[in-house]
Amino acid sequence: MKVRFYVDSATSEPHIWRHGVREEEVEEVLRAPGEDRLGKDVSRVCIGRTSTGRYLRVIYVPDSRPRTVFVITAYDLKGKALKAYRRRQRRRRQ
Repeated sequence: MKVRFYVDSATSEPHIWRHGVREEEVEEVLRAPGEDRLGKDVSRVCIGRTSTGRYLRVIYVPDSRPRTVFVITAYDLKGKALKAYRRRQRRRRQ
């Protein structure tokens, strides 16, 4: 899968960098998501865990090109959202 990233016009860097997320981490979550569901409009929300144990929420749009996605943002999953995700994952395993 080819992954393209939204570039912040103010910094000319991928937007995910503002959240301390690396491109490799996003790709890792997209390859093996714990959840992948519809977001707003045509976007999708992918949640997963990296090999280092970090939980990320990735917002992306399937691209018009085959097997390509456009990542809008990605950030750490924390607090209540992380607890809810873990609870959903436990229920799925039962």
